[in-house]
Amino acid sequence: MKYIALIIAIALTACQKDETISGQSTPTDTWQLSQMNGKAIAADITLTFPEKGRIAGRAPCNTYFASQTAPLPWFEVTAIASTKRACPELELEEVYFQALESMTLIERTGPTLLLSNDSNQSLEYRLK
Repeated sequence: MKYIALIIAIALTACQKDETISGQSTPTDTWQLSQMNGKAIAADITLTFPEKGRIAGRAPCNTYFASQTAPLPWFEVTAIASTKRACPELELEEVYFQALESMTLIERTGPTLLLSNDSNQSLEYRLK
């Protein structure tokens, strides 16, 4: 009987709706960073939600990935990891990673994705 209850609990957990941003964006959606703290960004910086609880993307020099499991409208990135290539825009990449880690709210409105925090910092993306 215990095993049946365990199997049912696992099955129900697997069927739960994704309440994170991953449930609002398809795995093939690529978000292009257009502004950081209100300033236009020309560098190729992207963000994707490849699966529940994960983010990934391309920063100016490296690809990156991290965990994000906070339910909407909250956003919390933990443990950003990236490749280790150097390039002239490495400083911008470091600023971007710090900003991404400091974001606490997320909102999607059509082709726009906005990350923000209580310090009036923001990252604005456009659907690519």
